[in-house]
Amino acid sequence: METKKNLFATSLGIVAVGAVIGVLAALLQKWGNPGNMGICVACFERDVAGSLGLHRADVVQYLRPEIFGFVLGAFVAALSFSEFKPRSGSAPLARFLLGMSAMIGALVFLGCPWRAVLRLAGGDGNALFGLAGLATGVGIGTVFFRSGYSLGRTSKQNHGLGLLMPLVIAGLLVLGLIFPQIPNEPKSGVLFYSLKGPGSQHAPLIVSLVIGLAVGFAAQRSRFCTMGALRDLILFRHWHLFSGFMALLVAAWLTNLALGQFHPGFANQPVAHTQSLWNFFGMLVAGLAFALAGGCPGRQLFMSGEGDGDAAVFVFGMIVGAAFAHNFGLASSPAGIGPHGMAAVAVALIACLYIGFSNIKRVGA
Repeated sequence: METKKNLFATSLGIVAVGAVIGVLAALLQKWGNPGNMGICVACFERDVAGSLGLHRADVVQYLRPEIFGFVLGAFVAALSFSEFKPRSGSAPLARFLLGMSAMIGALVFLGCPWRAVLRLAGGDGNALFGLAGLATGVGIGTVFFRSGYSLGRTSKQNHGLGLLMPLVIAGLLVLGLIFPQIPNEPKSGVLFYSLKGPGSQHAPLIVSLVIGLAVGFAAQRSRFCTMGALRDLILFRHWHLFSGFMALLVAAWLTNLALGQFHPGFANQPVAHTQSLWNFFGMLVAGLAFALAGGCPGRQLFMSGEGDGDAAVFVFGMIVGAAFAHNFGLASSPAGIGPHGMAAVAVALIACLYIGFSNIKRVGA
């Protein structure tokens, strides 16, 4: 029997998915999310960590519904098209540490690859240094790939294990519904909520959740991945995923222009700093970590919704990394990088390089 073609994964499909994500991200900003942060997986996971009390930076605490939507939307898509395939078992500790390293690098820059693109689409020139760092980090990753780098093969798991991540995410969503934000109160039951700063800025819950579900569904079907776009372009000269990457940038830029959200420049950009060197090196570390782990933070969420336990381990590594970053002064702010941000970037880079070199598989070994 002939299998129906996946339209999302065609050349036109990946462009359409990227464009839709760009438009929706700009609209989320219009509807309440922080400036140039309609969607930022790293920032949103950091906010989730804060809401759960894993760190106490009171300006970045909110249980972001978009994160839950990404996983559950991908889960629905995978189930609907017989692509829910539980697997895990490939170097879990290495993946956890890569997740931590990726988050530390992202929070030095103040954004994940998605937000780097959205910052540029909003006129933030500092994003150019972050994107250059991202491309450099992914480029270093491709050198490891050519040398035989691999974290090993995953093994098939039962459906009960594959359901763990969607169930955890559904549980967190229910927790947020049980303890919703109370006006002018920093805590609701067991959850923390920001009263100021980026954590206090958010679109209505139902809007964020629905958009998250839609993005998760479409991205799972299309295999949308910002890191993969750069990896495939550098390693194979394939433009497929990169066309979706560029469509996101252009669509977000045009939408920002239409909504009056495009403000070009370097100074006074929302939730950003102007220390160009550390914007570059923060995203270099993040890009290398994403490459070695096999996907950008969004793709890791989508894969975890498909039953990929290794991707789930990476996601939890990022959440713990966010807690470390804010508890130990590693994360940046609009005033600049944190007091221990430079050291953190160096340590995270060493960790990534160690994992890279120690997992090069020799031919015949």
